[in-house]
Amino acid sequence: MTINVSPLTLGTSILGRDTAPGSPEEEAAVAIAIDLLSSSHRFVDTSNEYAAGRSEAVLGRAIAHLGEDAATRVISKVDCEPGTGVFDRDRVLRSFDETTARLGVERLPLLHLHDPYTVTFEEAMAPGGAVEGLIELRESGRVDAIGVAAAPVPLMARYVATGVFDALLIHNRFTVVDQSAAPVFADAQERAMTVFNAAPFGSGILATGPRPGAIYDYRPATPELIGWVERLERVCVAHGVSLPVVALHFSLRSPLVDSTIVGVASPGRRAQLDELAATPVPHELWSEVEALGPAPSPVDDSAHA
Repeated sequence: MTINVSPLTLGTSILGRDTAPGSPEEEAAVAIAIDLLSSSHRFVDTSNEYAAGRSEAVLGRAIAHLGEDAATRVISKVDCEPGTGVFDRDRVLRSFDETTARLGVERLPLLHLHDPYTVTFEEAMAPGGAVEGLIELRESGRVDAIGVAAAPVPLMARYVATGVFDALLIHNRFTVVDQSAAPVFADAQERAMTVFNAAPFGSGILATGPRPGAIYDYRPATPELIGWVERLERVCVAHGVSLPVVALHFSLRSPLVDSTIVGVASPGRRAQLDELAATPVPHELWSEVEALGPAPSPVDDSAHA
């Protein structure tokens, strides 16, 4: 099915982290959530396990404040059982129930299978497995569409090839530094799946710049990658645009991507993101970026092949 997405989807992985119900910190997080759900962007992305459930709880309070329209603008993910790692049909149904209770909604427009690393692909796809639970939720009308959200490209390629899912979400594998997800994105599009590309800033270095201690894909960037990003930054400066602008537009301009997910969890961050998206990038910059050659990406998905 076709999911009506906007170019940007707003991520909330740390929204509400370490906040207590009724605290001033929670009120501040709810104000951010209200801003996200009141914006022009179609969806806000969360998960059962984000901020130990507080992301969904905070979004639920924002939904209660804003009303019916906001209740249609949150997409979430089912997660394995904390502590045990159990991730079967029954856990998927429990995870969905926990999510909808926190959000204060009865149904979701899209629900992803999230980081299915505690079970094998075969276990997830088997009778009684996690995917059966997702299909059951879609067939019952409790969710409009189902997707799969994780990172390792070989694993994601297997899930896409099943033809079961309506959507795909991969993070840190389609950036100006690493385009390893491109073949899977292309396969997903051929299957009429909606493609979400998360973490266009590589979870660090493409937003912070090539400073000491910079990270990519949640790990320290190698000296080789820092050097490559320094060259990229010089190209950006020569064309009068910032590194984050180019990193974001790399994803926004790609025909392989339907929506780019960017995390937003601090006051003013959504407005800053909108400014980045609205900044024009000179067309000739992209040929100079290409001339830099492939970046020395630190990503290694071979263990999942």
